[in-house]
Amino acid sequence: MFQIALPALYALLLWWFSTGIILYAVGLSPRSYPVSVGIAAVGLVAALWSLAHSAQDTATDAYIGFACVLAVWGFVETVFLTGYVTGSRKTDCPPGAGGWRRVRYAIETIIYHELLLLAAGASIVVVTGGHNHFAMALFAILWVMRLSSKLNLFFGVPMLNAELLPPHLSHLRSYFTRKRMNPLLPVSITGSAVVTALLIDRAFAEGAGEYSVAAYVLLASLLALALLEHLFMLMPIPIAGMWGPRIKARAENAEVGDKAAMPPRQTQSESDLTPARARVQRIPSVGGFL
Repeated sequence: MFQIALPALYALLLWWFSTGIILYAVGLSPRSYPVSVGIAAVGLVAALWSLAHSAQDTATDAYIGFACVLAVWGFVETVFLTGYVTGSRKTDCPPGAGGWRRVRYAIETIIYHELLLLAAGASIVVVTGGHNHFAMALFAILWVMRLSSKLNLFFGVPMLNAELLPPHLSHLRSYFTRKRMNPLLPVSITGSAVVTALLIDRAFAEGAGEYSVAAYVLLASLLALALLEHLFMLMPIPIAGMWGPRIKARAENAEVGDKAAMPPRQTQSESDLTPARARVQRIPSVGGFL
């Protein structure tokens, strides 16, 4: 049981700490952003070097690999949230834009970020020679589940998790939609739950070594956290408080500002609103590192 509990706790704590560090850095003055990006870049280089020279024999190797992949992902998230690498469009979605036009505008807002994510994933493959399947699987989970989150926010969910977006990324909110459900969300939740269960089952496979057990539990734990992020899209939970009072207060201040900027409430029910008018003006929370 200890072999299962330790990597699960490690994944949870490292995810929580990494997310908190990024949220804290993004909440500082923009004058500090070059320092934050520089630190993240050092972490990126160190992580890629470590992955290039790491073994895959012991549980410790799995823990190091997990931390390295989070460092690579954290660099991309840092340059995105600081506004250094986002997309070619940095304005709100034009009123009345719908269909493929809205899809194109949404892609333009994050296209450079998406390309950087692909480059980061490719760098892991290159430095490991394609042999570290654990590191590649970790990054794949992060990428697929982040893509799923973005698509669900675009198509529409009850709770749009983005109140901790910094002011220079506030235009992204106009591309989110609030509605009761979209067809993709149940698929995302069910699919990730099934894969999580399969990964846990592999961890308990007869004859699995300590590296395999730790690796599969870390993969399952990361996917479970991503699943939790999707569930937050259904539940009005103020998750900003998980990272302390300072970040919670910043989120609450952003929420107050959003409410003040809201137009008068429409008299029609949400189901009668057109997609353009159903777009959310108030965004409750951010999903964080995943």
